[in-house]
Amino acid sequence: MPASSGGERERGAGERVRLFVALELPDPARAALTSWCSSAVSGVSGLRLVRPEDLHATLCFLGSRPAREIAQIGAACGVVAGERAVDSAFGEVLWLPRRRPRVLAVSLEDGKGALARLQASVSEALVAGGWYAPESRPYLAHVTVARIGRGAPVRASALAAAPAGGFRCSRVTLYRSVLRPSGARYEPLSVVELGSAPGAADSRSAV
Repeated sequence: MPASSGGERERGAGERVRLFVALELPDPARAALTSWCSSAVSGVSGLRLVRPEDLHATLCFLGSRPAREIAQIGAACGVVAGERAVDSAFGEVLWLPRRRPRVLAVSLEDGKGALARLQASVSEALVAGGWYAPESRPYLAHVTVARIGRGAPVRASALAAAPAGGFRCSRVTLYRSVLRPSGARYEPLSVVELGSAPGAADSRSAV
């Protein structure tokens, strides 16, 4: 669905937006992770759970970018349209960073390396366009499930194992992150269906 020209006109020439590209989780995986998290951290205070619809695996965080770049960035993400859907499973429960954690996350298994290759393809396309500076650390595929409130006395502790069972991820989405007092809200701007025609991207105007 093409982005509306009206939506583009509404964005001021100098407007900046916080953008990231993520691999979406299928609904059953989100539901399983939400149920597990609610139970696993029931005795831990100071945590703010991520909404089920916001659960995702970030591939590239672009940070603040001019709004006029949205269409080009979305089109660049289409480089992975010809890739196969990614089969994965939940792995280790992680407090990140380990010494002074700010988030609780669950890693994603990537036994065949498909997830790492997908991330590398998106990264290379965004770097080539001048929109992204890759991190020096190796990519760690994970889903943030809770955030630690500022000043909250939360210590990294052992939690129950993440839900078992595999799942298939088939959508890569460019998101806008809108910061609000209640927490960030994520607006999908364009979607790439893995396994579709190479270079294809479904763009949509920001809400």
